[in-house]
Amino acid sequence: MAKLKLALYWAASCGGCDIAVLDINEKILDVAELADIVLWPVALDFKYHHIEAMEDGSIDVCLFNGSVRNSEQEKIARLLRQKSKVMVAFGSCACFGGIPALGNFTNRAEIFERAYIEAPSNNNTDRSFPETSVKVEEGELELPEFYDTVLTLADVVDVEYFVPGCPPPVDLILKFVDLLATAQLPPPGAILASEKTLCDECERVKEEKKITKIYRPHQIIPEPEKCLLEQGIICLGPATRGGCGMRCIQANMPCRGCFGPPAGVYDQGAKMLSALASIFDIKEEAEIARMVDEVVDPAGTFYRFGMSSSMLKRKRM
Repeated sequence: MAKLKLALYWAASCGGCDIAVLDINEKILDVAELADIVLWPVALDFKYHHIEAMEDGSIDVCLFNGSVRNSEQEKIARLLRQKSKVMVAFGSCACFGGIPALGNFTNRAEIFERAYIEAPSNNNTDRSFPETSVKVEEGELELPEFYDTVLTLADVVDVEYFVPGCPPPVDLILKFVDLLATAQLPPPGAILASEKTLCDECERVKEEKKITKIYRPHQIIPEPEKCLLEQGIICLGPATRGGCGMRCIQANMPCRGCFGPPAGVYDQGAKMLSALASIFDIKEEAEIARMVDEVVDPAGTFYRFGMSSSMLKRKRM
């Protein structure tokens, strides 16, 4: 039987998804037996023109990690879609926007102002910024256009499957490889994770307690057997899809929401705000304001991974 052709690509992300593929350890040999890797910039020396020369649809599966925040990433996403039978949004950034999508609370001009002018390490009195094209003696230098809005992969091209996680856990990657090897992939559009919320899977004791104070994780040592949310630590379990293996919870740390919203929930942040408000045990306006102030960085707390796929999408400028 002919080997599958597999492509892996890294767009706007930290690189953790590529490392997660290597974390399958000796199972990488099974992947090598199953498929020939035709593109993996982080590990192998393939060029874009090699992909451009391939026939349309000749790549069987593309694992695309990272959100889309510049013109090069969009161009390659469209190229790989054209060349691939199956496109997979691999990891939280590709699925939901991820950490880069927190940039949607601002815009390119403000990001450049901070990065190239205001940051304490800068000495940029000429106020020079990156340009998409600059002519120098040797010729013309080009950079991709930096977008105002960070996009999910599905905002740019059609996607068959979604593998969430920051990064996707090894067992989920192996599950996908097994489904691929046995030709048992689910119908297109499937999210390869649990249909339950993380709370539904969590074994910690829930007592339906109300809370009167919000703690950040470093401010309290939580009891390891009890619900973190009921101890006043914001845990996104009620608004997050399960299937991650509860690695954060087992380390006595709260869920940050990297598996995205569960089935039937469109806006993860709004769902979590509702869940949190429902357990506040205060009525005085001053006390309510005090608890609201205890939620440090609400944007980064409730939309840490899902700004691009939320109802907000981005801040209006």
